[in-house]
This record gives sequence, structure tokens and C-alpha cells, in this order.
Amino acid sequence: MLTTLALLMSLTAGTAVAASGEEVDVELVLAVDVSGSMDIEEAQIQRAGYVDALRHADFVNAVREGLTGRIAISYFEWAGTVRDSSHIPWQIISGPDDANAFATLLEARPIATRRGTSISSAIAYGARLFDTNSYSGMRRVIDVSGDGPNNFGPPVTPARDAANALGIIINGLAIMIRPSAAYGSLDDYYSNCVIGGPGAFVLPVQEPEDFAIAIRRKLILEVSGSQPPARIIPAAGSDVDCLIGERLRPSNMDRYYPELDR
Repeated sequence: MLTTLALLMSLTAGTAVAASGEEVDVELVLAVDVSGSMDIEEAQIQRAGYVDALRHADFVNAVREGLTGRIAISYFEWAGTVRDSSHIPWQIISGPDDANAFATLLEARPIATRRGTSISSAIAYGARLFDTNSYSGMRRVIDVSGDGPNNFGPPVTPARDAANALGIIINGLAIMIRPSAAYGSLDDYYSNCVIGGPGAFVLPVQEPEDFAIAIRRKLILEVSGSQPPARIIPAAGSDVDCLIGERLRPSNMDRYYPELDR
């Protein structure tokens, strides 16, 4: 397993972000869960939620009301690993046409789920994406959606801490449509083990029909930099086992899907 120092070194490897890059209000990475615990119907609902949120007038207005009136946005999907083919490169959104163009790219992507849940890999991959753009954001945010705890790759908390050390905020969307009693409340897990940075928050989704509204609300908060309202769970410090996913992982998964740990 990687240490926090090793994770930090891996995240800082590569080309540094140009200090003279185009200014934006936020550099936002959307890291979307497509693990096998989400069936195709859930994955389709999640995808539609992101597409609808990006096209919604409230989101576009939030972008326009920022200091610069534009954001930089990127997207990828993750499960036990992250595939580069799922990455939609950085684009500027400054109005409805830009937002619609990005949503159209996302809408056209095929939908498929894969084995494993490696939130740590998603965070590390998302953090490295900030080195691939020429933008200078007032904030850098990774927006992680997921329906279960980390159970592949390095533990999640060192990955979170390494990203936070680089000034990256991590917010979460805890998908709790089919909750599991085995690992407790997923929003508590995200609150304590996944999210981090100034104003970090997690928003739970408990019904399929809540997806679109929840995603739109979260994107607006991230774009505006506003503090989350009380009903959204802020970063907390209660006693939660951040290795619960690893402890509950079926041993035969490693035997039948060894590629997930690569």
C-alpha cells in the first residue's frame, strides 16, 4: 500500500500548473462511479442527472455570477481502476452553449459498469488532472460520486490527505439508493473518510428521482463556493472505520479479478 508521502509524490509528479494560466473561478473534476454495484439503470439515471444539471439554467447562472464568469471542467469514470478512455478533457464553461457542448459529449458516451470500488485511485487520478490544464482557478475541486466504500487499491484517507495537501478540495455524492447495513451509513463514511478541504461536503442521494436535483445542487455549490446548508453533511469527525470496504471485500474477488489491483 502507498504511504501518504508516496501518494503526495505521485500526485505532484508531472508538469506543474502554469501560474500564468487563464483565470477561472474553479477548476472542477467530476469523478463518477461506474462500479459493478451500480446496475445499468442506476448508471443511466446518474448519467442523465449530470447531463441535466450541466444544461440547467441555475447551473449556468451560477457560473456567470462568479468573479470571472467561467469555470474549467473535466470528467472521468472510475471503478476498481480508472480508464483513460472515460476522460473528457478540460473545457471552459462560461455560458449555455459551452455547458450544452460539454453535456452533449457526456451524453454521447457509452454506459458500462465495471468491477471494484477504488475511491483512492479516483482521487489520485483526479488530482493529477489539474497538472494537465493551462487554467488558474481560485479553487480546485474533485467531485466524487459513489455508492460504496473503498475496497481496492490504496486506502482512501492517505489519497484524500495527499490531495488536500495540494490545496485540492474533495466533495462527495453518496449514492444510497440500495444501502448496505454491512458498512453503515455511506454519507458518514464519505464525510469522515473521503471528503476534505475548506468547506468540503457530502450530499446523500436516497431515491432515484433525487439524482438530478442533488447533482445540480452540488454543482451549484461547487461553482459558487458557497457553504453548504445545514441539511448537507459537512466534514465531521465521528468514529467511522475508513477501512470497512477493505475488511468486507470478498477474498475471491482478488483471485477472479486480479487486474483490479494493477
